[in-house]
Parts: sequence; C-alpha cells; structure tokens
Amino acid sequence: MSLVINTNLMALNATRNLSEAYGRLGTSTRRLSSGLRVGTAADDAAGLAIRELMRADIAAMGQGIRNANDAVSMIQTADGALQVIDEKLIRMKELAEQAATGTYNSDQRLIIDSEYQAMASEITRIASATKFNGIYLLNGNLSVSTANSNPANWKNDHDGSGLTSTGPLKVHFGIGNDAKEDYYYISIGNSTASALKVGNNAGPSAAGHNISTQANAQSALDAINEAIISKDKMRASLGALQNRLENTITNLTIQSENLQAAESRISDVDVAVEMTQFVRNQILTQGAVAMLAQANALPRMAMQLIQG
Repeated sequence: MSLVINTNLMALNATRNLSEAYGRLGTSTRRLSSGLRVGTAADDAAGLAIRELMRADIAAMGQGIRNANDAVSMIQTADGALQVIDEKLIRMKELAEQAATGTYNSDQRLIIDSEYQAMASEITRIASATKFNGIYLLNGNLSVSTANSNPANWKNDHDGSGLTSTGPLKVHFGIGNDAKEDYYYISIGNSTASALKVGNNAGPSAAGHNISTQANAQSALDAINEAIISKDKMRASLGALQNRLENTITNLTIQSENLQAAESRISDVDVAVEMTQFVRNQILTQGAVAMLAQANALPRMAMQLIQG
C-alpha cells in the first residue's frame, strides 16, 4: 500500500468497521433494554409476522376465557334463582298435601290456597326478574322450540343479526368462527308459574290451577311433581353446561400458556447470548476507534518525508 496524503484507505476501512460495530452495538443495546429480539421488521421479517399473528390469537384467547367465565357466572345466577323456585314448589306441594286431606273444611282450604297462589306468584316474579347483565334468564327469552330440543339444533332458534339477539344465548370463546370449536349455545326454559303449570296463571284446565277443593289439591300433587321434574331438568342442563365451560376454560388457559411460550421463543431476547454479542461489539467498537485514531495519524509520516 502506497504512502499517500489525499486518500487515507486505512482510515476509511477503520471508519467502515467502526460504523458496522457501532450499529451492532446499538442493536444489542436496544434488544437488552427492551427485552425483545424482534423489535422491528428488519430484525426478523418472517418472525415479526408470525409473532403478531400469535399475539392476536393470545389476546383473543384471553378474551375468550373471560367470555366463558362470564357465561359460568350467568349460569350460576340462573341456577341460584331456580334453587329458590325449587323451595317455592316444595312449599306448594306441602300445601297441596295439606289441602288434599278431608280434615279441613272449605274455608280453611281457601286460606291454604291463598298461600299456594302467593307461592306461584313469587315463582313468576323470580322468573321474570332474574337477569344477568341486562339479559333475562328464566322468562323464556333463552328457550328453544320443541322441534329443536336437541342441543345440536339450538342454532336454528338463535338470531344474532339484530341489536338484541334472540333465542338461545351464544357463548363465543374460540379465536375463530367454527361452530365445532369456537362457540356453543346455552338454552334456559321458561320458569314462570304458568310455564310450570301451577297457580291461577296456568289456566283453569291445568291440574295445578288451585287447591281450593280436595280433588283439586290431589290433582295439584301430580302437577307439582311434573313442575319439579321440569325445573330439575333445567338445573341439570345448566350444571352440565357449567362443567363444560369450566373444562373449556382450563383447555383455553393451557393453549394460551403454550402459545405465549411459542411467541416468547420468537420475540424475546436471550439475554445470555445477546450480552455476549454486546461485549464483543463493544470491544470491536473500542478497537475500531483506537485504530481510526492511528490511521488518521499515518499521513503525518508522509509530511515527515517532505520535511525531511
């Protein structure tokens, strides 16, 4: 290499090496300070795209878990109200049993029937008032038609196209829109006294209409049994759905955990590896600075020849 003044090739080379080492040092500093291996698309273009898709799925899965937990709370609200209705039906059967015996006269049966009707009215009030987040649960709004008693067909009674959905409640917990994987329906029957066919609102032809006579009281015993069975079927269905939702929550939590682990392997920096790179780049930067200073001094050797 010639000894020249105008073009200092050693200084240019040292400058290029310094720029590269300093750039890598800046990248290592950014990664160590942020904790992210992929901070920009330039770090790993394919990895960034995969990571963002994973992050979207993780966020959606977290909301799905919250959706399922909300559904569990709703089911527990409905089941609690049905438990109170159960107590009213038991009291009504006790009253019907009392009125069915011949040791009471008509006036006494009318008094017994007044409490019987009060219990029926309370059942209707509970069914009409029980709601979760503004959604009425036991008044029949979430029921299905007789033709769609099979849970697989509940979707036929659901309509979510309007501002207010009708039919069975649709619980969405998955990250897509596949009926087999991402959602299912919750149906709760009508629990009013008229639907259970007890009390005055059930109509005069219903066996559980009143217990004002001995014959009516005896007929009401069978009607109340049917009402209890109908109510128990609803509670059993809700219990099964709650267990299913809790299993779904467990599965979603495991999926989310594993997906976050996969996202971490793509996105997060390995501190031990990056710290090694940081020290290496730091040493290279310091060395390049020292060599640039030496290279800048080389043209003075030519001046010494000129002055010599």
